[in-house]
Amino acid sequence: MRYIDAEPGSDQGIRGLTAQVEDGWCILRWLWPRDAQAVYIQKLSESGAADAAAESGGAAGWQSDQLPLAEGLKLYTREEYKAANGYRDRLDHFGKIGYVIHLVLEQEGEHALLHQPEGDNRIEVSAGRAKIHYSIRQQGSWLSKRKTVRIEVHAEVPVARDVLCYVKKEGSYPANREDGIVYPFAEPFQAGRNELPAIEIGKNEYVRLFFTDGRTYGQMYELILE
Repeated sequence: MRYIDAEPGSDQGIRGLTAQVEDGWCILRWLWPRDAQAVYIQKLSESGAADAAAESGGAAGWQSDQLPLAEGLKLYTREEYKAANGYRDRLDHFGKIGYVIHLVLEQEGEHALLHQPEGDNRIEVSAGRAKIHYSIRQQGSWLSKRKTVRIEVHAEVPVARDVLCYVKKEGSYPANREDGIVYPFAEPFQAGRNELPAIEIGKNEYVRLFFTDGRTYGQMYELILE
């Protein structure tokens, strides 16, 4: 696939791109140049693995403005756009999603795509956050200096092991990831119920779960203590 750079300050390309998320669908609308008849649509998930577009372009390609591979593009005509009053896409996963609308140009009898470095043809939407519920049960006796902690995680979707960690603190429950000793998990979490191996801690120690990177994973998941 050949690309042509848009001229700075020109009215070439896609303009006025908007996105509306409603009932599990994303509706994209934009302004077409007068003679344009088709576009290629690129869809990118934050994880880079949600669909064919993400596998070809990847999240890094979206963020860095790297041009996508042809396999990651979907042809969409102006007639289809008019019939549907936009472009409708099913949101079948969680987190941030990016869309890039590449205008199709005709040059010397061949199709080429217009590259818009300024980004008017790109937009980002949030497909919501997957819920991760967890509970902590403690067992111990008055005379023992140790207690057993059992953690159970209920996830709406599969969760990689490096998304979550547990933090141990003496004297009170930790308030955040930095408020104690951080321990990683050895296995990923499956969708549904996950009962973790019991851990032994001191009688005056307490644990809670946190995101390993709250800024990143907090946009994709909602962590709920039951």
